[in-house]
Amino acid sequence: MITWQEFLEARTTGQAPARIGVLGLAFDANSSFRRGAAQAPPLIRAAFQSEAANTWSENGTDLSAKDIFADLGDYRFKASVMQDTVAHLAGDVLEQGLHLLSLGGDHSLTYPLVQAISKQYPDLTLVHIDAHGDLYDNFDNNPHSHASPFARIMEAGLVGHLLQLGIRTLNGHQREQVARFQVEVIEMRHWQHDDVLKRIANIDSPVYLSLDIDGLDPAFAPGVSHREAGGLTTRQVLDVIHALRVPIIAADIVEFNPQEDLPKLDSNGLTAMLTGKLFKEVAAQMLANGLPS
Repeated sequence: MITWQEFLEARTTGQAPARIGVLGLAFDANSSFRRGAAQAPPLIRAAFQSEAANTWSENGTDLSAKDIFADLGDYRFKASVMQDTVAHLAGDVLEQGLHLLSLGGDHSLTYPLVQAISKQYPDLTLVHIDAHGDLYDNFDNNPHSHASPFARIMEAGLVGHLLQLGIRTLNGHQREQVARFQVEVIEMRHWQHDDVLKRIANIDSPVYLSLDIDGLDPAFAPGVSHREAGGLTTRQVLDVIHALRVPIIAADIVEFNPQEDLPKLDSNGLTAMLTGKLFKEVAAQMLANGLPS
């Protein structure tokens, strides 16, 4: 990876030294149960670069070249300025003609990220993998909780369609929200893998991909604050990523809590290495699908 400053300096000479902007968001102030997701960004990068694996994706892309990633580094900020700051950072990346891959933090970050991206791509399909619908109108007296980003996104009309995958915790209020916002939900109890992949392959608009790590079963991803049994396997999530045939404008990897990972205090923990794998496969699919012309 090159730094963001190196990328901007190269741009002044007419070079194109990167295709994906990597943004670390060390923020978890809107977590409702347990903090820790703010620690995730450097561990996701470390897992991607770990010698325990390699930099080749399953579609045959070598991601080791320096001209692929421009790294903006990790940002910490107060909750009062989070939304404006994150939207500004995301906008900067898109203005440079790059994909955006956001690492870490709690799921409340998705709202300002989508805010920024929808300005350029108003017809987005938002593909959301999660155990939770995150559609609460107001959770614990916090309308910007990590349990509410998709309510904020949908009421603002920021995307053309919201497709939620792997959900297994909908209560009465969230089911009302699903109907209110006309959300397409494939609950885990209804999962038919081949049918899901056909649905993904038939998406016909640019995609924002939001990957909440607790969408996976805790057997594969114990390092989360809200472990919900009965979830997706690693292979099912990878198959969804690989099935996307349209431009992936941006993606986030959220809700990885290193404090809960196994084995404890291991930088190559089970969930950390999973996030490194997701980083690699999402980035490779971004490159394969390109950006809209």
